[in-house]
Amino acid sequence: MQSSEISSIIFKKLLENGLTENLAEISTTGILLLLYILISIFLFWVSRKIIIGFFTRISRKTKSTFDDILLSHRTPKLLSYFPSLYLLHKLIPELLTSYQWLRNVIEALSVIVALALTRALLKSLNDYLKTLRALKDKPIDSYIQVIMIFLWFIGGIIILSLLTGTEIRTFLTTLGALSAVLLFVFKDTILGFVASVQITVNDTVRIGDWISMPNSNADGNVISISLSTVQVQNFDNTITSIPTYKLISDSFINWRGMSDSPGRRIKRSLLIKVSSVRFLKEEELSQLKKIKLLSEFIQTKEDDIKAHNTNSKADKSLMINGRNLTNIGLFRNYTEAYLEQHPMLNIDMTLMCRQLAPSPQGIPIEIYVFSKDKVWKNYEHIVADIFDHLLASTEYFYLECFELSPVLPLSNV
Repeated sequence: MQSSEISSIIFKKLLENGLTENLAEISTTGILLLLYILISIFLFWVSRKIIIGFFTRISRKTKSTFDDILLSHRTPKLLSYFPSLYLLHKLIPELLTSYQWLRNVIEALSVIVALALTRALLKSLNDYLKTLRALKDKPIDSYIQVIMIFLWFIGGIIILSLLTGTEIRTFLTTLGALSAVLLFVFKDTILGFVASVQITVNDTVRIGDWISMPNSNADGNVISISLSTVQVQNFDNTITSIPTYKLISDSFINWRGMSDSPGRRIKRSLLIKVSSVRFLKEEELSQLKKIKLLSEFIQTKEDDIKAHNTNSKADKSLMINGRNLTNIGLFRNYTEAYLEQHPMLNIDMTLMCRQLAPSPQGIPIEIYVFSKDKVWKNYEHIVADIFDHLLASTEYFYLECFELSPVLPLSNV
C-alpha cells in the first residue's frame, strides 16, 4: 500500500467523523508524519540491534582488535542511522510535496551522520595503527586530523549548499575570495601539518622519546603528537603542550640516541685541592704498592724512572730533579684501572680519567665513561657508587678534595 492510499483512507475516516476538509487534510498530514517518525525510530532501534549484534559476534570470534576498536568508537550505532534517514528521505517529501526545505534538511542530516561515521572510522583506524609496532611511535594523529579537517570543510560546503539551495560552485567562488582570511585562521593548522610531515620524514621525534626543551619547560617523554600540539609528560608527571611547528623552528634535545646506544655517558669531576698535590716518597710508594690495581703499574714505573734518572745523572737530593711519581698521577691511573674492572661499565666505549685545567676551586679529575644500564634510577646508583669509592680513595693517595669553607661572621669589636 502506497503513502497516497494510506493518506486517502485516513482523510476519508476523518471526514466521516465530522471534520472539515481543511482540518481533515491537516490532521491527515500530522498523523502520517507522526507515523513515519515512529516507524523511523522503530527501524533505527531494530537496525541498531542487528548491526551492533553482528559486530559484537564478529569481534568475539576474531583475534583482531580492529572490530573491538570499531565498537568502542560506536561505528555500528552510526551505521544504524542510515535506514531511518533513507526512509524519511523517501516518505516525508512525498507527504509534504510543498516543503522542499524538509528534504534538504534530511539530506543535510545524512551528510552529518556520514561525516560522523567517517570520523569514527578514521579514529578507529588511528587507534588500530598505534597497536602496530612499526607505527606506534609515528604521528598518525596529525594525518587523521588533516583528513578530518578537509572532510568537514567539504561537508560544511555541501550542508550549506543543501540548506540554502545554492550551488556548490557559488560557495567555492566565495571561499576563493576569502582564501587570505582562511589562511590566516588556519595558520597554526597548516604549520602543524607541515611540521608533522617533516617530523615523520626526518624521524625527528617519536612517541616515547625523551626530549628536553628548556624554552618550553619540557623535559620528559613524548606521549602524543597531533596536528597542533606535542604533549610531553615531564618527570614530575606534569604535562607540557608544545606547538608542533616549534619542534622544527626551535632547538631541543632528543635523548633517543642515548637510549638506542649500548651505554649512557657518565661525565663528572672530582675537585682536588692544589696544595695537596706533591711528589711521592719511597716509603709512600711502598705503601701504595699494596693496592692490587696499582702494584704492577708502580713497579714498572719505578724501574723506568730509576733507569732514566741514572742515565741523566739526576741529583735526587731534591725531588724536583729528574722524574718522579706524583700522588695525583697515581690516583688517575688507579681510577682508570678501577673503572676498567667495574662490571656495570661498557669498556667497549670511551673509558678514561682525565685531568682538566686548574680552576679557583682546584684541579678537576674528570671521569668519562659509559654505563651499561641506561635506566635513570639504576644509572644514578652506578654513578653514586663509583664516586663514593673514589672520594673515599683520595686519602690513600695523600690528596684532599676541595670544599668551600664557611664564611664566619665578624665578631663585634
